Amino acid sequence: MPNRLTQWIVGWMKLQRDNATRYKCPNIVLQSQVFQKGSSSNGCEATEEREMASGSSNRVLRTKRKPQPMDDWERSWLEHWSKAGTAGYELPKTGEVGAEAAFLTEVRTLEKEMERLKRVQDEFVRAMQGLYEIGPAVTVFGSARFKEDHPYYKLAREVGRELARAGFTTLTGGGPGIMEAANRGAFEEGGKSYGLNIILPHEQAPNPYVQKTVDFNYFFTRKVMLIKYSCAFIVMPGGLGTLDELFEAATLIQCKKIGPFPSILMGAKFWKGLQTWGGHMMKHGVFEKEELGFGRITDSPREAVELIVHSMPLQLRKILKPPRPVKASRGKTR
Repeated sequence: MPNRLTQWIVGWMKLQRDNATRYKCPNIVLQSQVFQKGSSSNGCEATEEREMASGSSNRVLRTKRKPQPMDDWERSWLEHWSKAGTAGYELPKTGEVGAEAAFLTEVRTLEKEMERLKRVQDEFVRAMQGLYEIGPAVTVFGSARFKEDHPYYKLAREVGRELARAGFTTLTGGGPGIMEAANRGAFEEGGKSYGLNIILPHEQAPNPYVQKTVDFNYFFTRKVMLIKYSCAFIVMPGGLGTLDELFEAATLIQCKKIGPFPSILMGAKFWKGLQTWGGHMMKHGVFEKEELGFGRITDSPREAVELIVHSMPLQLRKILKPPRPVKASRGKTR
C-alpha cells in the first residue's frame, strides 16, 4: 500500500503531464526524462484564445508568447532537486545507515520504531558521556569546502586562536574547511579542540586538529550536542548546513529555549545578502523589526570573542583558564 510520499509523487507527476498537454510543452522534465543541460527555454508555447463576434461570424485570434528563459534556480531544481524515489541511491544498504534506508522505504511498525528510538538514545548517551567535562565552549559553524589558502579558512583559524586565548573550548563539526581551521587555531594556541564528526556514505574523517572526537550517525543528534554544550555561536561563511545551524540557534534563542547566548556572524561582506533578505522578509510581514540583527556581524575575531566573554555571568568568567602557549604540532584524532 503506497504511503503518503508515494501518493504525493504520483499526483505531482500527473499534474506535470496535465500541464504539458494544456500548454503544449513537450520538453517539461519529469523524473523519467533526461534533463537537457544548456537549454535556454522550456519549449513551451502558451496560447490565448479569444472569440470575437462580428455579425454572424466568429473570429478566433491566437497570441503566441515567446519562451521564457530558464534561470539558474529553475535549472538547478530540475537537474538536482526534483528527483523523487527511494533513498537507495544515497544511503548504504548495510550497517546502521542501511537501517535508516529501510526505515524510509518500508512499512513502519511499533517494533521498528522502538528499535530506531533505541539507536537515537544510544547516540545521545555516547555524546553526553564524551562531552560533559568540556567546560565553557563556543561552537564554530562554517563550510567544509574552504581550503587552507582561502581567506575564510585563515579567518576561522584566527577565531580558534582567540577562543583558546580566552580559555574557551573550540567545538566544531570535526570535518575539513572552516571546522578544521577553527580546531587548528585552538590547538596551535594550546586550547581545547573538540570535533563532533558526522558519519556519511562517503566517510568524513575527523580533521587532524581535534583532541577528542565524538561520531554521529544522525545530523539532528549532532546538532543538539553542538548547541547544548555551547555558550555562544560563531558562524563563518557556509552553505545549507551552516544556515540550518545558524537558524536553529537563532530560533532557540528567540523562543527563549536556550540562552540568551550571543550569535556572531564572521565576514561582513559574505553576510550582506542575509541582511538584505531580512529586510525583504520584514516587508512581507514574516519578520518583526526587532527580529532583525539576531547575529552580530564583524570581521574581527578578537571583537567576537570579547563580546562573548562580556556576555557571560561573572561566576562563569572566573572559570575560564587561558592556556600557556605551546609549539604547534598535529594533535590526536581520538
